Amino acid sequence: MDAKPTNADVKLTLDEVRDLTFRALTASKTNEANARSVTESVVDSEAEGIHSHGLARLPTYCENARHGKVDGHASPTCAQIAPAALRADARDGFAHPAIDLGLPKLLDLAGKTGIAALAVTNSYNAGVVGYHVRRIAKAGLVGLGFVNSPASIAPWGGTRPVFGTNPIACGIPRKTGEPIVIDQSSSVIAKSEVNVHFQRGEPIPLGWAFDKDGKPTTDPKAALEGSMAPAGGYKGAGMALLVEIMAAAVTGATLSFKAHPYTDNATPPSRTGQMFIAVSPAVLSGPSFADRIEELIQAMTAQEGVRLPGSRRLAARERTARDGVTIRKALHDRLVAFCRP
Repeated sequence: MDAKPTNADVKLTLDEVRDLTFRALTASKTNEANARSVTESVVDSEAEGIHSHGLARLPTYCENARHGKVDGHASPTCAQIAPAALRADARDGFAHPAIDLGLPKLLDLAGKTGIAALAVTNSYNAGVVGYHVRRIAKAGLVGLGFVNSPASIAPWGGTRPVFGTNPIACGIPRKTGEPIVIDQSSSVIAKSEVNVHFQRGEPIPLGWAFDKDGKPTTDPKAALEGSMAPAGGYKGAGMALLVEIMAAAVTGATLSFKAHPYTDNATPPSRTGQMFIAVSPAVLSGPSFADRIEELIQAMTAQEGVRLPGSRRLAARERTARDGVTIRKALHDRLVAFCRP
């Protein structure tokens, strides 16, 4: 639940979010093309109420670019390496431009072959994974996304982080209306949410994370130094392993436990990875897919209390369009300062 606005808050329209983000990035050693790619992801996150991946994440992006942790002037490449396989190299730059370069090619291949994969390597934080798979679904394809990140989760029974929070997402096209988007972290909560609590000086709920000794903690600083709790315990740790295999081992990216933290500007680029798979229902199941999805949705929503995955985000879009985005003045001042080269 969003905090109630105070006199120390600043309200922005989405256009103002876009302008502020773009100016902060281009003043932070990032070229205009790369800045636009990242900006659209930040704006989309704020529109859906996912503030931890919106303006709250922007200072890290700017700091990383200014210190060379991420190359804001990188020119990603994308090559077809097999009939239904693509490899994009982010070249130590932002993930978004590399993904933007590869997605159109992925959609084209999947439409021809029925299924295709895009491996992204030498990459960086990809923001909200649902943002990327939703674009696949809007093209009429089922999209899957796997993303690894620097280590934050210990294997089940351990105390030292080996996996990242490693989110997985799926986008499903519908006959009418917005696609269904399932997007979840392998941890109870995304690490970025803990960082937001740390920035605000607020405790985190018990059960989100462990300190460096493996003990449950409500201190966000101790949590950032320790490890995140896997979602569902053993199952969450298993999902983190699955994502690690798909996003890092298969793509040739850096394994999470070897990747330098995004927040440490004194270390080399993290070089993490992403994997996207697009499946064409038209090729594999013919015209019945859309009707079958609607039939499935009706069976779900016929039960009282059931809500579709992503429905809260759609509601957040309507609320943001009406009320705008509210951020802490301290964060706004800091972002404005980044706009000065």
